[in-house]
Amino acid sequence: MRKENDLGKDPVPKLVWKLAIPSMLAQFINVLYGIVDRIYIGNIPEIGGVALAGAGVCGPVVTLISSFAFLVGLGGAPLAAIRMGEGNQKGAEQILANCAAMLAAMAAVLTGVFLMFKRPLLLTFGASATTLPYAESYLTIIICGTIFSILATGLNQFIICQGFSTLGMATVVIGAIMNIILDPLFIFAFGMGVAGAAAATVLSQAASCGFVLAVLFSKRVPVRITFRGYSAKIVRRVLTFGLSPFLIIATDSVVIIALNSSLQRYGGAQQGDMLVTCATIVQSYMQLITMPMAGITGGTQPILSFNYGAKQVGRIRQGERHILLMAVAFTVIMFTLSQLIPGQFVRIFSSDPQYLDLSAWGIRIMTAGIIPLAFQYTFVDGMTALGVARVAVSLSLFRKTLLFVLTLALPSFLGAEAAFYAEPAADIVGGIVSTTTFLLLFNRLMRQREAMPDGEALYS
Repeated sequence: MRKENDLGKDPVPKLVWKLAIPSMLAQFINVLYGIVDRIYIGNIPEIGGVALAGAGVCGPVVTLISSFAFLVGLGGAPLAAIRMGEGNQKGAEQILANCAAMLAAMAAVLTGVFLMFKRPLLLTFGASATTLPYAESYLTIIICGTIFSILATGLNQFIICQGFSTLGMATVVIGAIMNIILDPLFIFAFGMGVAGAAAATVLSQAASCGFVLAVLFSKRVPVRITFRGYSAKIVRRVLTFGLSPFLIIATDSVVIIALNSSLQRYGGAQQGDMLVTCATIVQSYMQLITMPMAGITGGTQPILSFNYGAKQVGRIRQGERHILLMAVAFTVIMFTLSQLIPGQFVRIFSSDPQYLDLSAWGIRIMTAGIIPLAFQYTFVDGMTALGVARVAVSLSLFRKTLLFVLTLALPSFLGAEAAFYAEPAADIVGGIVSTTTFLLLFNRLMRQREAMPDGEALYS
């Protein structure tokens, strides 16, 4: 079967578009999982606002589960693409086999750990006595679906890295459409409330998981799941490659925890729950920017990885330029919409004037630095695709550490609402540091690759 996209021969601008758009749309649709749940939860009669806050404090756990899927998926997929670029299909199959086993094992461990500690975790993450019952009801069901979420998200990267971007997008679309259909049935028609939203999400993730497994066990793709070639060396290499995207996503959980805790602490009994509800809405909006942007920069990684393995340096340079242009163009559009019409998004969740005004203000503040953030995403994911894990991890940790510190520090001096200013400050500084670091290292890295003997395997 011919690849949907030939990563080594198709024109680079065409490849960037053909991989970035489906991946961006897939991530956009993926965000709908959480947003659709929150829309319906926020509109439950009488308890909508409190129930939405309860679902919001579950966000760190849901994000953390996803981060483990990306640890393996985005750790193994670029490495598999490099092997394919080198013409080593057996090596690519070994990587996929090891990653499939790792994902299954991680899902089993995470399910047990989170079920055991869900209540203390929720209290730590900002749940109050009022919101805890809703949070616990929602999270219990979500945790039970961990196996579907991790396998679908992690293994889908191996469909995309082989050039089948449309199949990768179909994985997410199947689950999203099911979720949109099932949510109102379970929440309202069956009277399950918050638990219904979680059940709809888990069933949708199971459908996506089934589709991914069917593709990767079939003859539709050249690199398929096998049950051989397990190696501790491959596992270590995958974890090294995946550490940067894992930290980017996992530390999102830490930042959300810090934000919710700061808002509860400094907002007090009068405003704490309301501020957490507004932060949930704002974070949902931010995901509409960051997740599709991650789709652009992450979905195009196979172009860089494959051509790095094939020693086609000119195509790597061209790829980075076009990826950056697309990411910047996307953030310029979203920045403009965020500043002009944030209230239109907030009204989907609530018509309460207090929630509307505060959430719209929060969106304007938190999106103020998203254009520099495009540089951070492009260059960090670029370094990850080329296997420069130490640099990618350092840049990711720098921005997230700054964001965490500012989220905790600003409210102590300027009040609870000042926590919203931490995001743009970290985005601007992080973008500048990432761009400077990339410009200093990239040309040297390309010269080193050109100097390597033909046929010498990378990261063997």
